[in-house]
Amino acid sequence: MRRFLSRWQDVSTRKKVEAIALVSLLSLAGLTLKPATRSNARSISTIPNELKKVQATSTARILQRHKQERQVRPENYNFEQFPVGAEHEQHWKHLLWTTAIVEPKQPFVVEALNQILAMTTRSGLTDAQTRTVDMAMKVGNQLYLGNPAFYSALGQRFLDTIEQSPDPEWVAKSLSSLAKGGMQPSELQRLAEKTKARFPQWANNIFLQTTLMDIANSTDAQSLPPLKDLLKWEVADQQLHLYALCRRDRRILCRAVLKDRNGQWVRQEGKLWSVPLLLESIHGLSWNFTRGQTPQGIYRVESVVPAAEDEFFRAYGQFDLVNLFVPFEAGAKQFIPGTPGTFSGSLNQYRALLPPSWRTYRPLQQSYWAGKAGRSLFRIHGSGESADFFRGKDKNYPDSYNWNPTLGCLSAQELYNEKGKLLHADMPKILQTLQMVGGKNFAGYLIVVDVPGDEKKPISLETLETVVANRPMKKKSPLVRAAMVKRSNSVQSLKPVSSKNQPKLQTPAIDPLTPIPLSY
Repeated sequence: MRRFLSRWQDVSTRKKVEAIALVSLLSLAGLTLKPATRSNARSISTIPNELKKVQATSTARILQRHKQERQVRPENYNFEQFPVGAEHEQHWKHLLWTTAIVEPKQPFVVEALNQILAMTTRSGLTDAQTRTVDMAMKVGNQLYLGNPAFYSALGQRFLDTIEQSPDPEWVAKSLSSLAKGGMQPSELQRLAEKTKARFPQWANNIFLQTTLMDIANSTDAQSLPPLKDLLKWEVADQQLHLYALCRRDRRILCRAVLKDRNGQWVRQEGKLWSVPLLLESIHGLSWNFTRGQTPQGIYRVESVVPAAEDEFFRAYGQFDLVNLFVPFEAGAKQFIPGTPGTFSGSLNQYRALLPPSWRTYRPLQQSYWAGKAGRSLFRIHGSGESADFFRGKDKNYPDSYNWNPTLGCLSAQELYNEKGKLLHADMPKILQTLQMVGGKNFAGYLIVVDVPGDEKKPISLETLETVVANRPMKKKSPLVRAAMVKRSNSVQSLKPVSSKNQPKLQTPAIDPLTPIPLSY
């Protein structure tokens, strides 16, 4: 997902001198960055003579932090000087993003957000005002969930929005915020019924429908179907299958494991190949809202997005991004093999892509509804930001501290030392392995699923070994089988070879891991 990024520019000689002086001053004042934990900063083979990343040096990071903190001043949150509208839209856009990063506990910040959120009950807002209020809703949710006592005024604004706002999406966001904030089920149910009365066509609005569905599910949660059924199933034959197995608390790392195109589990040194990923949204929003948590469900994997230029290094790191598509998202070449374009079918057709025991499990339908709501641009990527860039991470568990949250993407670890040299990155391992099992232009599926667990740790490889002990079943979904038949009848040159006669793809032994050439 895209971030609101401040662009780094080359620093002149005079600026560099000022930077060194500032770093010395800030160090004396006790403002330092938390270094990457050595136990988590495992080394990897890197490109010989690799140039350091200037934006990752301690000097650049402290300057960046100082610049962010200087923005959090009362005069910048002054509505007389910066009224909400088109003229000052960029001011509020960047200031609200800074507020999300720093999470300042300042009364003037609470008051500013309180005033912006009061606009949710007004009709006739301009497009610029609507965009600013929408951003404030996201940041307000983040701050309220992080410290409901200090930001209690925002909770009242959420109630006012539910009672009076004409915008169903803002009403849904407010309901979701109060639900996540621990509102009593009886009161939450009362607000849900009131919302249905205010919006009689609520079932036709994706945001209201999915939010009210989640509230109902919270009091009548479904049991997780057998995990082995999901891991043995194949959405389509001859496609790689990547799984991100998460906990419901997304501050806990998810574990990614991979099957090759023959349905065999990829292994490294005799163990399941595995990479830790963080699927946490910085704003803490629910999965059905833009910039919210990564939805559970099926994604199409289609090759990579080329490595970003330096201006986006902080957001995505220095490596290529794995390209993902949800249903209804434009750009997918073949969400279903044999059927060009994205998936635009019914919910029942989406369910047919899942194993029978999972087809009525509502949480795994999230990617379907998220795509229908307009969410897009999901990626697997690293991060050029320092581990302590986002202040709210102090509430995370120690094991996940060195991974950065995103706006809905899957975050891989990427760490640099104080000189801007790469210490550790998981994206080369991910990219290399996907290319080894799927070719340069690899394609397949990602399945994200939350697995309940009492421990505040990812699901263990030992647990997974017991689940994947048997060879996966070679079954395709009925929708895929129909597409394959249609393709074989219409394009004889693309007729699939029988699996009995087709040579087996080699399950790769991928030790040691080395970076792949990032040629596109």
